[in-house]
Amino acid sequence: MIRVFIHTGEVSGDLQGGLLTEALYRQAQQRGIQLEVVGIGGTRMQAAGAEILTDTVRLSAIGLLEAVPYYWQGLQLQKQVNEYLLENPPDLMVLLDYMGPNIAVGKFVRQTLPQVPIVYYIAPQQWVFSTRRNTQNVLDVSDKLLAIFPEEATYYERAGANTRWVGHPLVDIFAEPMTQAVARQELGMPEAGKVVTLLPASRQQELVYIMPAMFEAAARIQAELPGTKFLIPVSLPDFKEEVAEAAETYGLNARLVDKADGRRAIAAADLVLNKSGTVNLEVALMRVPQVVVYRLSNLTAFVAKYIVRFTGKYVSPVNLMENKPIVPELLQWDATPEKISAAGLALLTDEAKRTTMIDAYEGMRRAMGEVGVGNRAANEILDMLP
Repeated sequence: MIRVFIHTGEVSGDLQGGLLTEALYRQAQQRGIQLEVVGIGGTRMQAAGAEILTDTVRLSAIGLLEAVPYYWQGLQLQKQVNEYLLENPPDLMVLLDYMGPNIAVGKFVRQTLPQVPIVYYIAPQQWVFSTRRNTQNVLDVSDKLLAIFPEEATYYERAGANTRWVGHPLVDIFAEPMTQAVARQELGMPEAGKVVTLLPASRQQELVYIMPAMFEAAARIQAELPGTKFLIPVSLPDFKEEVAEAAETYGLNARLVDKADGRRAIAAADLVLNKSGTVNLEVALMRVPQVVVYRLSNLTAFVAKYIVRFTGKYVSPVNLMENKPIVPELLQWDATPEKISAAGLALLTDEAKRTTMIDAYEGMRRAMGEVGVGNRAANEILDMLP
């Protein structure tokens, strides 16, 4: 029995980990390999057949102050994972996204289990942030790096990594996106009328920093376009009560939907107000116009701007795919209710703007690669087995 250990976290990491787990089992069966996938992740990986030691989806945060509440839990989890790996050495290790914890566990494996090959899949976006120390950390823990963005592949290859570009895994999911009419029918909604879907949070911190500005912007849109309906998919059950209370506070004509109906809620919409992340690509692949928003604590934003000196042009993966402005990004001090609502109203009322964005999505889609990403990634990983 061959054991592959996948180490990831966050909602998006769990999604990609689930897709990878399915592909690994599929390709292992074709090769006649008896495979066991173990790791840390979430419910999507578990549903795909992985044995999950700990659910890490709730422990993710971005920023300085934002990460403090999870620091002790993270240390304890890392200790547990290290002990498990020593007692149950895998035949191969896959690090997936999730930079800080992945670098730590990758270095541990390098030092204590040097015979175990390590593949980094969906590497940290150092090709955007370009911090030399973190890039070297990624190189130090990677025998092979599987890139999902074209520029990511170029960057890491130039840095000296053994790199393969496999394409973006979401291509496999959205080869045939759901239509708006079908989505509204399945959600029990009328076919006519404006619908805006709000995606404020997949992390606890985003309920604090992003949701209030987004929901106030939604209230402004509702005032300008009476009759607009709002759909709010809830990414984690723990968030449901807080999101419902906020929607009521801002007087939104809103309906909360479970995560299982999240993609229907996107496909049903005329517009998505969206926090930055992998979900931006899901929205684009469903050909729905969107406004991308992100906010952190002011301290974290100050450090990023003036100390780390982040100089990247874009943060949304939609814009990063071809390194050009396809969707509007309103970040930190620009992420005000006034600016968010203005950008949203423009996309709801100006057909030319909508058409321009949707047409640009097509170029982005081509840059994501051909269908079969999961199988390509799985085969690259299985090729590393001793």
